[in-house]
Amino acid sequence: MNLDLFASPEVSTLFFEEQAQGKGFANVAGVDEAGRGPLAGPVVAAAVILPAKFDLPGLTDSKKLTPQKRTELFYLIRCQAAAIGVGIVSADEIDRINILQATLRAMSLAVGRLKLPADFVLVDGITPIPLPIAQQTLKKGDSRSLSVAAASIIAKVLRDRLMIAYDRRFPGYGLAKHKGYGSVEHMVAIARLGPSPLHRKTFGGVREHLPPV
Repeated sequence: MNLDLFASPEVSTLFFEEQAQGKGFANVAGVDEAGRGPLAGPVVAAAVILPAKFDLPGLTDSKKLTPQKRTELFYLIRCQAAAIGVGIVSADEIDRINILQATLRAMSLAVGRLKLPADFVLVDGITPIPLPIAQQTLKKGDSRSLSVAAASIIAKVLRDRLMIAYDRRFPGYGLAKHKGYGSVEHMVAIARLGPSPLHRKTFGGVREHLPPV
């Protein structure tokens, strides 16, 4: 069930949660992902159910926040959220099933790992999650829904931490700096070193540097 209703961006950032609750849904989860566009690393999704009362000053789309503010909100969300679920899909699986399907799988895993089961889901983007749960897709949802914004921060901070850890396993690519995105530094490193096991081998910028089969 997908309620694909696009309201004005000026509406309250709790409008969609309250709208779903007004229809009888008790546990409304916001869902977002981090890492759809990079050339290396997993895609990470998070699902967050916010409580009726919370104090998360400055909560908005993770891309609009400084790393310091994201980290601050990350800990506040973890302390205050009614439930958090996380899904991670590896680069190998992204290559097998494509990035869209991998993103939807990560989101499905995140929703499924909520300790408080969601009965309604607000999804950032335009593609519903393949789950039998009532849901609404929201273009730019991380700027229009506080639940989705919270999910975007959880996903972004966790993925950044993974990429910093991967930088120690696969040195030379600068993963801790660019987090796997296609920066000039990263492209030069791929051309010089060749793709690592962490790279998405079906992506342009990587596949051109694979060894001949």
